[in-house]
Amino acid sequence: MIPTRESLPLQTDEHVVRVRQTVRQRAIELGFSLVEQTKVVTAASELARNTIQHGGGGEACVETIMDGLRRGLRLTFMDTGPGIPDLTLALKDGYSTGGGLGLGLSGARRLSSEFDIESEPGRGTRVVIVRWK
Repeated sequence: MIPTRESLPLQTDEHVVRVRQTVRQRAIELGFSLVEQTKVVTAASELARNTIQHGGGGEACVETIMDGLRRGLRLTFMDTGPGIPDLTLALKDGYSTGGGLGLGLSGARRLSSEFDIESEPGRGTRVVIVRWK
């Protein structure tokens, strides 16, 4: 397997669909089970929507990665929006600033093998997830 990297814009609902399609295709290529595919695509969808809704748009990067014999997907979502003033609160189930169920960030974290978030008010947010096969 040759690691690959693809950057995708995140400005519209159509871009969210493209991210979902790209992530699903990469997961299939890596041999993810249907359950693994669903988890990583769901996490990607939530984070892509958050990037648009809360960050004012940005970019997603989809990468296939290897660590020894492990294969996986690393997804990075970046925006230059207002940032998240309280990450601890934002990661709690049920917390929402957009009127949703408040499961976007916390749900994406649960669906991922690895989860990292950096955010600074006024400078944007960067979320990186990894899902290993």
